[in-house]
Amino acid sequence: MEQAFQGSQRVGFNGPWKSNRHWSGFVPKYIVRYGTLRSIGVMASRNNVEYRRSMEVIVRTDRGIEVGQILCEATDDALSHLDQPATGHVVREVSTEDLNAIDAIDSSRKIKIEACQKHIEALGLDMKLVDVEQLFGGERLVVYYLSEDRVDFRELVKLLAGEFQTRIEMKQIGVRDEAKLLADYGDCGKPVCCNTHLITMPPVSMKMAKLQKATLDPTKISGRCGRLKCCLRYEFDTYEAIQKQLPRVGAHIVTRNGKARVLNQQIITEQLLIETEDHRRMVIDASEVLSVIKKSTTGAQQISKQQSTRSAGDGLRPATGKQDTLATGIAADDTEIKGPNEAEVKSIQPSERGKRRGRKRGDGNAGRSGGRKGRKN
Repeated sequence: MEQAFQGSQRVGFNGPWKSNRHWSGFVPKYIVRYGTLRSIGVMASRNNVEYRRSMEVIVRTDRGIEVGQILCEATDDALSHLDQPATGHVVREVSTEDLNAIDAIDSSRKIKIEACQKHIEALGLDMKLVDVEQLFGGERLVVYYLSEDRVDFRELVKLLAGEFQTRIEMKQIGVRDEAKLLADYGDCGKPVCCNTHLITMPPVSMKMAKLQKATLDPTKISGRCGRLKCCLRYEFDTYEAIQKQLPRVGAHIVTRNGKARVLNQQIITEQLLIETEDHRRMVIDASEVLSVIKKSTTGAQQISKQQSTRSAGDGLRPATGKQDTLATGIAADDTEIKGPNEAEVKSIQPSERGKRRGRKRGDGNAGRSGGRKGRKN
């Protein structure tokens, strides 16, 4: 094995070099970034030529011949971070002729954008043109656009295909992809993440900003795309894992200084703001917590506990979502119930209630009239 590697010769400092490892059927593979959207693919080298990181190469993908950049060798560890990457072949290293062709494509890009925008305005299409990409091999012209609704661009494709004599591909993108194509630097002073190392745009929510106690000002936590910054997700898993190990806010704990209650958490430093029994507040490390004697209750549990306490103090059963019929002594199902003094209260229907009142009035009038008659007599 060592003798086989001793026969390898390096051609130039920056050029590719051939290895004798092909005797065992070894085919070098590399992770390559290519295209305007900076897609990631695993490319196999032809003729067993090996390349180094950051080398500009010509690759063949499922779209055609494109210009790419070698990121690293496709090791098992590197492949574990990719989710169904594209495949292809590394054709060769970029030559001087290739660089001239790339410069010609870049110089004609502005002309293509202006022509495409002219046709869009003439057809009255409800779409925003973002960018135009022509592949190095000239197989197709990719038009990137933004639109909230579906667009019928068949006539536009015919006009562009007739003008540029190539295949036209219309690709609808989102606002994050627009920033990936056009944005340069972020608020941190570094190139935007979506245009450097991010392969896919991770979902970001306001919960991540709250957990990391970042400012909730939308102008400060929004990126170039107008959405929440992707970097809010980088440390979210770490914050969440540390928070699960810390006592919750409101929990009662035991420390070396005695019992205390947790008032706040400093997640990244793994510290707690506590209040002791003598109402002193201090910041301690999470490692100083000896035990948790009472965990904090959720909002629903606290409400249920308060209702149970109030009901027990009144001598009543816990209140439910329905109207409390014990207060009026009338049951909804016309059954006999017991109030606070354990006296039986019989439910009375409204119709029967009116009849009984009428009877009482009649009996009272009859008694009074009988008394008058007796006095006359």
